[in-house]
Amino acid sequence: MQAFGRFLDVLDALRANCPWDKKQTNESLRPNTIEETYELCDALIKNDIHDICKELGDVLLHICFYAKIAEEKEQFDMADVCDALTKKMITRHPHVYHPSQINAVDPKPLPYVPEEVESEEVESEEMKSEKVTTVSQVLENWEQIKLKEKDGNKSVLSGVPEALPSLIKAYRIQDKARNVGFDWEDRQDVWKKVREELGELEAELNKEDKERSTEELGDFLFSVINAARLYKLNPDNALEKTNRKFINRFNYIEAHSIKVGKPLKDMTLGEMDALWEEAKRNER
Repeated sequence: MQAFGRFLDVLDALRANCPWDKKQTNESLRPNTIEETYELCDALIKNDIHDICKELGDVLLHICFYAKIAEEKEQFDMADVCDALTKKMITRHPHVYHPSQINAVDPKPLPYVPEEVESEEVESEEMKSEKVTTVSQVLENWEQIKLKEKDGNKSVLSGVPEALPSLIKAYRIQDKARNVGFDWEDRQDVWKKVREELGELEAELNKEDKERSTEELGDFLFSVINAARLYKLNPDNALEKTNRKFINRFNYIEAHSIKVGKPLKDMTLGEMDALWEEAKRNER
């Protein structure tokens, strides 16, 4: 808490005395926030502990900066952000916290029993907490509670941000639908759908209908993402790892072309394939 307080003091000083920090607005900070978030994601997928720590700090700076701007406009401050978040987390975890703890200054998880609560009420809540024992049960409860909140989601899928990258958005849409029971009963059944969508894509490609082919490509990709989700694989992480793998192997080919003084455009596909396989062997 002392470290966080020092950081907020520094932010206050920068906002008051630094020409750049003084002029920042929500609109001017937004592009940098997106960039910092992606840099954090990059550090996370690399599992670079030093960079994860550094990038978390950069993201935290932006969160607090937005709260500081709002405080200056007398809209809300960082304490309001923390209080709202705390209340939301307690509300959405009835299997961990008793409802009476929502606005508590020092919330305590079950089996904490407030003196003013009747024993039969406490028992029912504790019984409820015992029933929620799996991740899927927690997520199902989470979605139902969000729909009941005053300023919560108006529909199951309204909680998926429109600005999310398409691949991540598809995964989140499917995951939220799953939380209310709209999902395959047997995950093996998804492969029939994947093959069906691939067949429809191939048919439209053979007709050279670009608009219909684009639509079927989207359906095929959506089905593959669905399969990944059912097998508990993150398609975004998987694709990013493949991107990095491709970059490393292609860089190997390019480095060799520079070394031998032969431009890539002058190399045959067979030569490049041989170097590609060599790069693959070097990864093992």
